[in-house]
Amino acid sequence: MKSEEIIYKLKLLNNNWKLTDNKLHIKIEFKTFKDCFNFMNTIAIESEKLNHHPLWTNEYNKLDIRLFTHDKGKITDLDFKLAKVIDELL
Repeated sequence: MKSEEIIYKLKLLNNNWKLTDNKLHIKIEFKTFKDCFNFMNTIAIESEKLNHHPLWTNEYNKLDIRLFTHDKGKITDLDFKLAKVIDELL
């Protein structure tokens, strides 16, 4: 995917998504650890449906998600599909 297309599609997502180190990146803060963990579980279920999984870290009530297609080594349409799912869940 060309950088112009990535920039265009990035604008269609929630404003909290950024392009960081050639990955789609979002940081989300929840009220509690339990809220964060439940959200992660929901994303995991949706990720399985797409057969596309995030690179993420969690610290207490904070979730850091980075999306890129590992086997392609770059951002693809799958990353934008998962980002859109995450936006809808938010």
